[in-house]
Amino acid sequence: MWRWIRQQLGFDPPHQSDTRTIYVANRFPQNGLYTPQKFIDNRIISSKGYEDWLRHNSDNEVNGAPVYVVRSGGLVKTRSKNIRVGDIVRIAKDEIFPADLVLLSSDRLDGSCHVTTASLDGETNLKTHVAVPETALLQTVANLDTLVAVIECQQPEADLYRFMGRMIITQQMEEIVRPLGPESLLLRGARLKNTKEIFGVAVYTGMETKMALNYKSKSQKRSAVEKSMNTFLIIYLVILISEAVISTILKYTWQAEEKWDEPWYNQKTEHQRNSSKILRFISDFLAFLVLYNFIIPISLYVTVEMQKFLGSFFIGWDLDLYHEESDQKAQVNTSDLNEELGQVEYVFTDKTGTLTENEMQFRECSINGMKYQEINGRLVPEGPTPDSSEGNLSYLSSLSHLNNLSHLTTSSSFRTSPENETELIKEHDLFFKAVSLCHTVQISNVQTDCTGDGPWQSNLAPSQLEYYASSPDEKALVEAAARIGIVFIGNSEETMEVKTLGKLERYKLLHILEFDSDRRRMSVIVQAPSGEKLLFAKGAESSILPKCIGGEIEKTRIHVDEFALKGLRTLCIAYRKFTSKEYEEIDKRIFEARTALQQREEKLAAVFQFIEKDLILLGATAVEDRLQDKVRETIEALRMAGIKVWVLTGDKHETAVSVSLSCGHFHRTMNILELINQKSDSECAEQLRQLARRITEDHVIQHGLVVDGTSLSLALREHEKLFMEVCRNCSAVLCCRMAPLQKAKVIRLIKISPEKPITLAVGDGANDVSMIQEAHVGIGIMGKEGRQAARNSDYAIARFKFLSKLLFVHGHFYYIRIATLVQYFFYKNVCFITPQFLYQFYCLFSQQTLYDSVYLTLYNICFTSLPILIYSLLEQHVDPHVLQNKPTLYRDISKNRLLSIKTFLYWTILGFSHAFIFFFGSYLLIGKDTSLLGNGQMFGNWTFGTLVFTVMVITVTVKMALETHFWTWINHLVTWGSIIFYFVFSLFYGGILWPFLGSQNMYFVFIQLLSSGSAWFAIILMVVTCLFLDIIKKVFDRHLHPTSTEKAQLTETNAGIKCLDSMCCFPEGEAACASVGRMLERVIGRCSPTHISRSWSASDPFYTNDRSILTLSTMDSSTC
Repeated sequence: MWRWIRQQLGFDPPHQSDTRTIYVANRFPQNGLYTPQKFIDNRIISSKGYEDWLRHNSDNEVNGAPVYVVRSGGLVKTRSKNIRVGDIVRIAKDEIFPADLVLLSSDRLDGSCHVTTASLDGETNLKTHVAVPETALLQTVANLDTLVAVIECQQPEADLYRFMGRMIITQQMEEIVRPLGPESLLLRGARLKNTKEIFGVAVYTGMETKMALNYKSKSQKRSAVEKSMNTFLIIYLVILISEAVISTILKYTWQAEEKWDEPWYNQKTEHQRNSSKILRFISDFLAFLVLYNFIIPISLYVTVEMQKFLGSFFIGWDLDLYHEESDQKAQVNTSDLNEELGQVEYVFTDKTGTLTENEMQFRECSINGMKYQEINGRLVPEGPTPDSSEGNLSYLSSLSHLNNLSHLTTSSSFRTSPENETELIKEHDLFFKAVSLCHTVQISNVQTDCTGDGPWQSNLAPSQLEYYASSPDEKALVEAAARIGIVFIGNSEETMEVKTLGKLERYKLLHILEFDSDRRRMSVIVQAPSGEKLLFAKGAESSILPKCIGGEIEKTRIHVDEFALKGLRTLCIAYRKFTSKEYEEIDKRIFEARTALQQREEKLAAVFQFIEKDLILLGATAVEDRLQDKVRETIEALRMAGIKVWVLTGDKHETAVSVSLSCGHFHRTMNILELINQKSDSECAEQLRQLARRITEDHVIQHGLVVDGTSLSLALREHEKLFMEVCRNCSAVLCCRMAPLQKAKVIRLIKISPEKPITLAVGDGANDVSMIQEAHVGIGIMGKEGRQAARNSDYAIARFKFLSKLLFVHGHFYYIRIATLVQYFFYKNVCFITPQFLYQFYCLFSQQTLYDSVYLTLYNICFTSLPILIYSLLEQHVDPHVLQNKPTLYRDISKNRLLSIKTFLYWTILGFSHAFIFFFGSYLLIGKDTSLLGNGQMFGNWTFGTLVFTVMVITVTVKMALETHFWTWINHLVTWGSIIFYFVFSLFYGGILWPFLGSQNMYFVFIQLLSSGSAWFAIILMVVTCLFLDIIKKVFDRHLHPTSTEKAQLTETNAGIKCLDSMCCFPEGEAACASVGRMLERVIGRCSPTHISRSWSASDPFYTNDRSILTLSTMDSSTC
């Protein structure tokens, strides 16, 4: 019964079988009884209602996206959240799949379509999906209306690459059963490409889709500052209870003497004499709790919430975080974590779309031992210029003829033999034909339909072709070959067309030897127009070069190494000719392997090894995966700031390593360790122990670790500690072939490590959502892979390079501001309540209050609230440029240093010491002689309390002024305005008899106090005494133990700066007494923006486009 109740309430899902049955809903009415898609549209209303409202709007954009479903024989427009299991959905080109669909048909006769899953697994290449033959012919709504089918498939699971099911199709009273696999499943979040439209039936919807199952349930994130606040609050709660207990005990100790228990002027009633002593003790204890409760800074939480909410707008207003090309500014989805940006110790970043632009560009190649670069659409040999080498001129001449372009012209200076020129043309022609034929590239269907010459684009210019590829490298290579002059026109199941020198050539496609991670190469077998049968192979140099028996192997190997040093992705190209007898044997072996029912994969691998041998090397290609702007500089800056960078990607091993090298994540001098392709726990453990030994034996070389998803699963299963030990000793870690949940598990592993570091995750796709939600701080990149990451992140930026300013400037400022805010609040409340505690020793612990009730109420609300709030919004203790250009300053605030117990104790002790000075200084003034006025009128207890309160308000406000480094007119207004407001209010409050007040204790008290010259002298003396001690400490700390930040405040980045403080410069020709003021300014490290006169040298790094609102002052870039 209890389980049934939990199921009805949604807490406990009902028992499910291993499979589910789905009826294709092509002829059911719209109001059929199906399980609706479940989305969370409404957020729980809380104090973060504004941020939740923004998230709610973002969810509505996704859930409310229009889609077309087939119902009752027609197309019905509905919203994506209304899709139900069994609905047939129509998707057009470039649309995103709203649910997991089984492909039924497409606009192609073979029922195939192409999709990109960049937002799921980071792969930008195209993937081909096919429908079963019986449904592939149903290309219209009318035809689909006749479909009678049932799909049986597995229950939802998170594995993106696994799907098993079958479709039972009823045709002419017969049931046809067709198997369904991953090639039939279109995943939610993927995008349809190169296909006009498709029809698919929904099998998983809502939170059952594979993309949703890879999401980690979002937990409430709490910053380290908030945790420290709670710890401090507990300490102050202990202080409060201790003071109340001490006061209660001392009260009854004092009253043990009869003269104090019942003095003649305060006789007890009979009821008081007969009351229970225990009840009286509890009553007095509670009364002291109420009296001292102001030591708990309840208003701190209100001020912190205001500071976080208002401060978060500065990120969106910062024009340095604005990307003009995409018209995107930084977004703040969660203001709770602003200060956490200043505490990051680990950065976990995706690769595709986060570090790179998702754009491959052909850069260089090696052909027959000669190295070439592509410049302006033509190949230029490296080394001697055309004017100095006849050999190179001969090649360029032939290339000009090959391209049929006018880039180069032949002349009499091209003195080469016809035989050599013909041989060069033949070699380069064969190389680029291999590039144009050995691939799985597709031509845009839209472009193909525009031609009138059969199915091919024979009359279309190369620049008009739109290629789609299963690998971004393949697309870049085919496009490069087209620019050189050998243009791939299109293909079908059996034919591939290439246009060479304007001449159309048809190659018969005999076999495709697919790429796999073990062979690390792919091959095609084609029949040339001449009838000869050729094998073209391409792959990693480690898989191609050992198979070669001819060609310039050693020269090409050297060129490949040179390409790799530049961070380019390399592939080697080779070929082989078959005789008729050889091909017959190969064809027979391939057929037998492909039709084998047992051990098919092993047999195919053996046949491929037999075929791909005795190759002739043609050359190598070098392709660049273009990085985003300033990625290398950003990663290096993060490293200088003491932040470890991990790259977590779903991409393959070779690609990930290449990008890590090019972006500076891995250095060329770094010793790269690998934990890949591990098959068992024992093998993985042994490999980890070997890596640990290698790291231990070598103490000098920096190490980088490469681990794949499979090996990571084994390592985390039973060898977690050993794996973490290896990772901690590595300067950089690269995890490839990672599933979305694996990324989150890695971050979780680091979070729960003994050091408890603060983690930050950066990603741009739906596959990154889990790690973004798992990390302490999640950053979404608003890139080309949709907006899932940006919607689920805490902060969203347009480019990876913006991360440096987000952390080093905004994070630094936010942490400094809120850390000072927290410490200051506890300090000023200690100053506030401690005199009240001391006063009880002089009033027999009668619970008499020292301050008037109005002062008790307004102290935290009006008199001391605005200066710290404005400080927490505008403070800049160091110039923003200095923080960004000197990442090492980030280390000064790491490990929550400004909220450490040592710093907390300093502020607390400072508060107690100031409180003692307030109380006993006032007591020394009027404790013995209360007649300080000329007319002999005496001061009373309210005057004494008001004197203490006045000194306290001035001291804590000026203390805030000493902590302020960056002064604006707002700071001046609220700082000095708070003191003036206190005096004006007290004069007004004490100068009038207020009829609605029950007592008039404060009438004329403040005026009487200010009438005494001794009171004024005491106020000034006590304020100076309190702050003088603080200034002395600052002097010694800055001169004996200065931090890097304090050094930056005093000396700036180099001699080109004319000021002693990074934010404060002094005009020339200053007065003689100005040196004293300058020393004081240097001691407390503050200045006014009106004194700023920045001057940078030409060599100083400076961002000329700094229009940040953080600066709050104009800056003439011409002086920089």
